Amino acid sequence: MMRGLWGNFLTGLLVILPAALTLLILQFLFGWAVRLVINPVADLITPFTAPGWALAVARVAVAAGFVLFVALLGVGTRVLVVRRFFSVGEALFRRLPMVGKIYGAIREIANAFGGGRRGAFSRVVLLEWPRKGLYALGFVTSEGKGEVQEKTPEHVVNVFVPTTPNPTSGYLILASSEALIPLEMSVEDGMRLVISGGMVGPEIKAPKGSGGMGDPKD
Repeated sequence: MMRGLWGNFLTGLLVILPAALTLLILQFLFGWAVRLVINPVADLITPFTAPGWALAVARVAVAAGFVLFVALLGVGTRVLVVRRFFSVGEALFRRLPMVGKIYGAIREIANAFGGGRRGAFSRVVLLEWPRKGLYALGFVTSEGKGEVQEKTPEHVVNVFVPTTPNPTSGYLILASSEALIPLEMSVEDGMRLVISGGMVGPEIKAPKGSGGMGDPKD
């Protein structure tokens, strides 16, 4: 009984831990922003606002400024000169010990889910996993190549099977191309299906000539 209770406790802890760590990180970042940015801005605008409003106005101003700054960065990445400057800075950042590896991993995930790298998720498929009779939704990332393809008799495809509801973690499955069931849904629809746990999914388009109606009744 105690062993089962301990196992259930560990399982529940693994469920709570990611959310708790996320909240702690957000709390730390918010506290850092308050100390270094929001409070100084509030001190600057205190003489021009009513008592008690300075902190609220500072928070709104800093939030608006942050959104504008990020938007300007997005515009800057489309300018050739600025884009080259970002590329040089990113290359230098990747060379930093430990920090470069963490940044590289986060960058790859962001590119994959944000569409920054062409063909990161090319299409949505179904595959029998983790055993026959059970199906998992996967996203094809690339065709098998290198040593992996040389040492497998079938033509393999790299498929990312995300977890629900957090699609940034998952499993890399090297599956035979013949074992995959292609789906017509877009990558965005597939991602919504994963994040919602199956509650939100793409609608099946009615066949041409059916007029959008279901099967005729007897």
